[in-house]
Amino acid sequence: MLTEHISRLTGIYAGHRNLKLSTVSTYAASDGKWLRNLRRPEVSCTLRKAHGVVEWFSAHWPADLEWPRDIPRPPKARKDAA
Repeated sequence: MLTEHISRLTGIYAGHRNLKLSTVSTYAASDGKWLRNLRRPEVSCTLRKAHGVVEWFSAHWPADLEWPRDIPRPPKARKDAA
């Protein structure tokens, strides 16, 4: 389920920002091939990596674009939390 959410977020974000998948992958996952490879059924990832990518999308989501209602959005990190 989380990989499906990541794929949807990627498509929406890339389309809205007019970016290539590899560019979004570089930004979100620090690897230009990671998001493309995630779509392959034999490829998996750690929960930590998946959550980190979703958190990246949440932090960088355009203000003029509604977050998909059926995908849980991580809470904003508090800067004063230590």
